[in-house]
Amino acid sequence: MTGNITSALILSALAGLSTTIGSVLGISVKKVSPRFMSSSLGFAAGVMLYISFVELLARATDTVGLGMAQVAFFVGMMAMFAVDLVIPHEYMAEKAKVKGAVVDIKRTGVFVALGVAIHNFPEGMATFASALESTKIGVAIALAIAIHNIPEGFAISAPIFAATGSRAKAFFYSFLSGVSEPVGAVIAALVLYPVLSPAVLAYMMAFVAGLMVFISLDELVPASRVYGFDHIAILMVILGMAVMGGSLLLLG
Repeated sequence: MTGNITSALILSALAGLSTTIGSVLGISVKKVSPRFMSSSLGFAAGVMLYISFVELLARATDTVGLGMAQVAFFVGMMAMFAVDLVIPHEYMAEKAKVKGAVVDIKRTGVFVALGVAIHNFPEGMATFASALESTKIGVAIALAIAIHNIPEGFAISAPIFAATGSRAKAFFYSFLSGVSEPVGAVIAALVLYPVLSPAVLAYMMAFVAGLMVFISLDELVPASRVYGFDHIAILMVILGMAVMGGSLLLLG
């Protein structure tokens, strides 16, 4: 079990710190292709939706039954809704519409960093719990989270760099927002390890599925369509599902 915990923590860290990839883009590239942003967000949504229903919720149902698995699933959705209600989660495409003084642009980046950090916390717990159940599921979820963390890193670093001219500050805020994901994983490890059992893990799987479905429907799919490539966005959702399905089939 110790080995599983170690790999789960590593996966959570890698997923969270992928915001730094977006940060590098934000301080080195003037503009990222809207088509690329739309495609990557749609693909990540497809991966998350597919694995939530086909793997996570299905595995939980096998262990604790459909009724209790559904309860945990909807608790997960409502938990993410509560977080989103308190701290709205906004993407680069939405923030790109904000105009104002330089100080306002800097505040935009800082507030996005705060929002991303808070949202990354439960995502870290989700990656950790999923990797405990199955390494292949953990890898898939970590990859999907990493893909959608890249534009978040861009959304943080670009306005801060534009306002301050400091690459170091822009990178720091992006890095700091990503750190909350492995922190969430560590807390999940401390809470789960003493009470770990097949039933507890099953409830976590269903809870994580709820988190992922909410993130996909409330954030990723709408954000992927903001760029004006609606058909590409939905095709990438389908492709994400197909790739995830094929991967699970090949991995057995």
